[in-house]
Amino acid sequence: MSETIPQIILTFKPEISIIEEAEKGLILKAPYIDFNLNKLSPGIVAAIKVISTAGATETALTQLVVSTDGSSALAKFYYYLEQFVILGLVYHTLEIDGSAIATAVPIATPYKWQLSETIIDNNYQLSRFAYCHSEKSHLVVESPLSKAKIILEDWRSAALINELSQPKAISDLTKIPGISEATARLFISFLLTTEVLSSVNNNSSLEESETLTQWEFHDLLFHSRSRGGRHSNLIGKTFRFLGEIEPTPVLKAKPSNEIINLYKPDIDSLKQTDTPFTAILESRKTVRQQGEKPITVEQLGEFLYRSARLREIVPRDNMDCSNRPYPTGGACYDLEIYTAINSCENIEAGLYYYAPQEHQLCKISGKTKQVEALLKSAGLSVQIEVEPQILILLSSRFSRVTWGYESMAYSLILKHVGILYQTMYLVATAMNLAPSGVGGGNSELFAAAAGCDYFAESSVGEFILGSR
Repeated sequence: MSETIPQIILTFKPEISIIEEAEKGLILKAPYIDFNLNKLSPGIVAAIKVISTAGATETALTQLVVSTDGSSALAKFYYYLEQFVILGLVYHTLEIDGSAIATAVPIATPYKWQLSETIIDNNYQLSRFAYCHSEKSHLVVESPLSKAKIILEDWRSAALINELSQPKAISDLTKIPGISEATARLFISFLLTTEVLSSVNNNSSLEESETLTQWEFHDLLFHSRSRGGRHSNLIGKTFRFLGEIEPTPVLKAKPSNEIINLYKPDIDSLKQTDTPFTAILESRKTVRQQGEKPITVEQLGEFLYRSARLREIVPRDNMDCSNRPYPTGGACYDLEIYTAINSCENIEAGLYYYAPQEHQLCKISGKTKQVEALLKSAGLSVQIEVEPQILILLSSRFSRVTWGYESMAYSLILKHVGILYQTMYLVATAMNLAPSGVGGGNSELFAAAAGCDYFAESSVGEFILGSR
């Protein structure tokens, strides 16, 4: 029996169609662009029609053009094929005996397809940035290094991917039933072309540049998928759940009836007497050393009022939004403020929720072991030996953002944290308090302390506040 020869089939993405219009004639309709086929020779049109239906290898398409138009038409055919590829309109599918093994789907442009060469004695391994997930009943392999995703069409490609989680030579892959050396070699070339595979050097480590070595998997994935340029997902305010899920209310329900009404400063008076903005901006700094005398509840009240009170609720963009001293994307204001209080004049230690509309603190608990752990952890993060006077915990009610925004939602939430950090820094500076942002925190511990559903609301930022 002769060995099965694997091949790569070219097809257009499903959204593409060929139609005939009365005025324009034969048109290739693709997302955001149309191609007039009437200006092309019969052989090129025939080849394009094949790509738009069952598909064919590049060799078969070339033969079709030559047999119809002659070899002089090849240059123009290759030009159009290259343009289709660059625009991300062409899928490449690895087949064995007419059965699809894997399909490379462009997800970003300009896209390039040129099969990489393989070396028979080399070892290859999946890039540490590659990951596999389920998508529309298929397993899909993606990487932030690649402008394509690979659909694993059957168990053989999944088995090959599994094998390549460790360094393997081409010959090692032929142990999988139905995988010949020719198929293994073409599959390796397929993965190298789509940049989800790497060569392994003599030290048995992946070949990477110094730049890539300094990226962690989750950071590069988050960067590439939350901004445009390296994926084809919708991005921005798409309102993907409009009509399916009710938007999360603009205000969170108060967690308790144990209320502290906070001091409200006279904003109009502060406009006249406050330190000039440039002086505040220029003197803003992190102050880790806190005063011997604790911050007062009046100072805490003024700080929260100036930084984060709710001014008004306004209907906007299919949901209720609000206006506060700091800006957020779409005025959705997902961030909530909790204060873990260690020492504050005229207020008991414990965990409190800040109600921004009424300007109140709602007591959640006393200084439990979880609250104490949050305070100690924050102190260690900024290298102070004692527990901070007050730890402000910023949580996000995620669905306030994820309901309307797509791809960039969590990225937007982190921007909100940075914006509020700066606002709190400036207010604390104006009030001669000691502010210090905290680089990281324990969201699981916060959710347990505050009684929140980790996936619905958990901490995304921490900020230490005290007296000077």
